[in-house]
Amino acid sequence: MELDVRHLRALCAIDDTGSLHKAARQLGTTQPALSTQLRRVEDFVGGRLFTRERTGCRPTPLGRVLLTRARPLVDDLRTLVEETRAAAAATAGGPGRLRIGSTASRALPGWLRRLRTNAAFLGTEPTLRVDVSAHALLRLVAEGGLDVAFVHEVEGSPLRLPPGLACRVLVEREPQFVSLATDHPAARLSVVRLSDLAEDRWMVDPTVDGEWDGLLRALRSAGLKPRVLHGDYLTAASLVATGEVVTLCQPTSRSRADMAIRPLYGDPVGVRLLLTARTDVLLDAVLPDLRAAYEEAAQQAPAYRDRLSFLDPELTAARASVPASVPASVPFPDIQPPQEGAKGGTFA
Repeated sequence: MELDVRHLRALCAIDDTGSLHKAARQLGTTQPALSTQLRRVEDFVGGRLFTRERTGCRPTPLGRVLLTRARPLVDDLRTLVEETRAAAAATAGGPGRLRIGSTASRALPGWLRRLRTNAAFLGTEPTLRVDVSAHALLRLVAEGGLDVAFVHEVEGSPLRLPPGLACRVLVEREPQFVSLATDHPAARLSVVRLSDLAEDRWMVDPTVDGEWDGLLRALRSAGLKPRVLHGDYLTAASLVATGEVVTLCQPTSRSRADMAIRPLYGDPVGVRLLLTARTDVLLDAVLPDLRAAYEEAAQQAPAYRDRLSFLDPELTAARASVPASVPASVPFPDIQPPQEGAKGGTFA
């Protein structure tokens, strides 16, 4: 027997998941088959690589030594395959693919439009997969099903970033606004307090990673025990328009004739916007277009535009001077004096 990439990939999967069962499912095999493979590898190297405990599998000191050398080999091979496939597509004259995953965002149309005219991606057709689960999208990037994912991380509910992914912060803290019917009494206010909505029913999508927990923490902190309905974004919009519920929304959302978008006093719920890929090179290539698309979406949303400044030439120059590879945040100051207790967002 000789060690090959298949064995190294299996060892990395066991370490990543901490479980033979989960690793087998990730690799598309059975647990008995993976256990047999692990025993053969351990026999070959002459020692145990993992200890089986009630809480899962943990690498032994020998296992950690092997994994330290195995991971770069597995990552390098994956990169080699991806680059070779891209080169093959270019040689054949066919369009390449840029597979994008994203949670819902108003920035998506502008991002796709810019990518199609980006010199680095000429001849490449972006594809898009939208999912409410950031974790699902991150797994797809790690497994090679997507090239890049744009996701949001609810404050207080950190995402579990799979090993080997590169990451950039687009917005360090994006405050979440509230959507309510235009004839709601609180719609007359420029900034709405949670206490103004004490008698309302809220709607939340429980499949969105961290969203329900984030809202619940904010409401409990305000001393509220709301009535909650579960539903998707489309259902929520319909019920908001008729005054049945109120719901959290992104600040780039736009008001309609039957729906008002308002900031929440003190910005009690925030998210961090992240861009991930398997390589830094790809991140650096797509991030500027996403940043520009997000700024465009914010400009088109009056309630959010009033919180940000895109008109200061010095600030614009400062943003342009920050390399995409530097995950530093440049604050966008308010055009008007902020409301008391409000926390301004920052843009990386």
